[in-house]
Amino acid sequence: MIESIGALIKILSYECKVGSTSNETGATNDISCWQRPEDMSYPRPVSTCTPSSASDLAGETVAALSAASLVFKENNTLSRKLIQSAQTLFEAAVASPKRGTYTSSGGCGGQAREHYNSTGYRDELVWGGAWLFLATGNVSFLRYATENFDFATTTTTATEGGGEIFNWDNKVPAIMVLLARLRYLRDPGYPYEDALIKSSAAADDLMCSYISHRSTTPGGLIIQRPESGALAPLQSAVTAAFLSKLYGDYLAVLRTGGRSCKGRWSFTIEALRSFSTSQARNNPMKMSYLVGFGDHYPSQVHHRAASIPWDHQRYSCEEGKRWLSSQESNPNILIGAMVAGPDRYDNFTDKRDEPWFTEPTLSAMPV
Repeated sequence: MIESIGALIKILSYECKVGSTSNETGATNDISCWQRPEDMSYPRPVSTCTPSSASDLAGETVAALSAASLVFKENNTLSRKLIQSAQTLFEAAVASPKRGTYTSSGGCGGQAREHYNSTGYRDELVWGGAWLFLATGNVSFLRYATENFDFATTTTTATEGGGEIFNWDNKVPAIMVLLARLRYLRDPGYPYEDALIKSSAAADDLMCSYISHRSTTPGGLIIQRPESGALAPLQSAVTAAFLSKLYGDYLAVLRTGGRSCKGRWSFTIEALRSFSTSQARNNPMKMSYLVGFGDHYPSQVHHRAASIPWDHQRYSCEEGKRWLSSQESNPNILIGAMVAGPDRYDNFTDKRDEPWFTEPTLSAMPV
């Protein structure tokens, strides 16, 4: 796998596969079809992307490769190849005079625009640079991350309508926490200190926004954008809990009692930990939303391969829809998948044909 990644990066291009999502009447695609992956026969074209046509995808890939190099650091050969690939891709992406998102290019990820439109790329490049520094100690990557942090934050906030929600399209909250970690635990000093102080102050404000947030479900799940209807707040609540737990751990290493934020708010490490655990502790439905974990978890996950039994028969798109509407539990358990979860009133319906409750949104382990 790593050899393939390296070969792709050497020619400064890589492959992006997004199933067609056309709403055209009669079109057979990932939206209209309910079928096992191995039974698919309709076109799912592979697109070729470059660091300039998919700067966001490049930044995400750099971060993933860099993080993986730390996971596999005991395997020197593998770790080194991961780092080399990450550096090559990052340098190509930031050196390109033309940059853009993967969905802005029809030849790259244009077909994903309707459902997975990427609103920017600067946060992903900063995210990649920060992870590369963490993996290599090369200050040129830290320089890029700190010099571009403000711009990435400003542009992401403008396009996302608020930079406080960590998700696939917004890395800013996680960048704040990661740069704060670098300041607290590695202290690179001059000339990065001013930028790192600013990013850690932003992380403090982020934590205060979690703790002081007034919009929650009856069970306490944070609703970060109540104006959007917040049909399923679980995904953003989980990422908020994750970041607050990490930040609390970093502060604990410093042996500090807490931090203060803009205005009248402040918080303690205990308050952060209490918030983090509260996002899982108070569950009116008494249900685990992580498939395969706990005594009671969703059995009708909105997932084609999980819902159709393997009986050595091929089913067409239309034939497969009998399992979409079936009331039977999935024959294949999608272990580790987190579903969309409850609505803003903590109601949850375990029905496969109601994806706003049962569609997988995050994965805790390979599935």
